[in-house]
Amino acid sequence: MTKATIQSVRQTDRAGLFTICFEGESFTEFQKFITKGNENVTLQPDLQKILNALQYMMNAMGFLDRYFRPEGRMRDRVAALPIQSSKLRLYCLRLSDNVLIVGNGGQKSTRTYEEDSELNGYVIQLQKLDDLLKMAEAKGEITIEGNYISGIDNKNYEI
Repeated sequence: MTKATIQSVRQTDRAGLFTICFEGESFTEFQKFITKGNENVTLQPDLQKILNALQYMMNAMGFLDRYFRPEGRMRDRVAALPIQSSKLRLYCLRLSDNVLIVGNGGQKSTRTYEEDSELNGYVIQLQKLDDLLKMAEAKGEITIEGNYISGIDNKNYEI
């Protein structure tokens, strides 16, 4: 198990974007995703589409369900942000229409994410975090208020 924190990436009046940072890491999971996309010339257009989609959601409608593909198990909030005709996937936790925690992702070259150990690992990390967040919400340790997650400052999660 590794300790992780949730960090704010950007807040707008409409939505709040957050990401995960693992203990001892210099970069957040979202920064790693962006770096991978920028380093691969063939993925750069798809990366830009994903970043543009996030920007649009943050400024316009929020993180509506219709923009995401459910992943993981039926009981969790893990979703992928796919772009039409693209193999690039960004895995996230969609906590509400106004709060999104982005993780990592990559190029999907198999039929399902479970067949790719890297992508499967990202989904499993988000599933574990989702379970921990649900328990913290139930205990009143954190709350989702509009576009922000209250109570996450300086809190470590064992993932």
